[in-house]
Amino acid sequence: MLDIDKLKFDEKGLIPAIVVDAWSKKVLTLAYMNRESLQISIEKGLTCFYSRSREELWLKGDTSGNYQHIVSITADCDNDALVVVVEKDGPACHTGTDSCFTKEVYQSDEKHEFTVNGLYELLEGRKRDMPEGSYTTYLFSKGTDKILKKIGEECTEVIIAGKADDKAETVYEIADLMYHTMVLMVNMGISVEDIQKELASRHIIDHKVKQEKMTGENK
Repeated sequence: MLDIDKLKFDEKGLIPAIVVDAWSKKVLTLAYMNRESLQISIEKGLTCFYSRSREELWLKGDTSGNYQHIVSITADCDNDALVVVVEKDGPACHTGTDSCFTKEVYQSDEKHEFTVNGLYELLEGRKRDMPEGSYTTYLFSKGTDKILKKIGEECTEVIIAGKADDKAETVYEIADLMYHTMVLMVNMGISVEDIQKELASRHIIDHKVKQEKMTGENK
C-alpha cells in the first residue's frame, strides 16, 4: 500500500480524484481531496472531498443521501492523481444524473464504444418505445415464452459450436445467447448490476473455499 505521505498534493494542498462506478466502470465525477478529506474517506469508507468554491470539506451524500462507498483508491504513476472506485447509493451529480459527464463533445463516425451496460440501456429503450421493424420490439411484444424459446435455441447452438471446437462460431453463438438473455433481463427488470453482484458474491465464496482446502491440505 502506498503511504499517503508519498502523494503529491498541489500548491493548495489538493489532489484530483476521479470517481468511477465499481459496477458500470463509468466515470462519475472529478473532485478534489486534501490530506484531511482523504484520511476521512479512508477511515469512513465513504468519499469525502474538499470544495474549492466553498473552501470546506464535504462528505458526499451527507445532504442528499447519495453516499459513495469506497471499494479502492489508486494513485497514478506520478502520485499526483487518484482514481476512487465506489459503489454509489444514488446519482453522483448534483443535477440528479448518474454521472457528471453527460455532454458529448466528440464522437467518431468510425469507432463506437461498446459496453454491456450500453446494450442494456438500448434494450430498455426498445422496450419503452417499441419502434416498428425492430427484432427486439418483436421479442418484447411476443413476451416471456418467446424470449425463453430463443434462449433455449441459442443454448443449443452454443453447445453444437463448442462441441465442434469452432472458436469463431462459438463466439458468434455466445453473443446471440447473451443478447437474448439480456432481453429477458430487461423484460424481468433484472439489471446488469444484479448479475455482477451475484457473480461477485460467488467469487468471495469460491475464494474462501479454496483457502479452506489449502488450509486442510497443510494440516
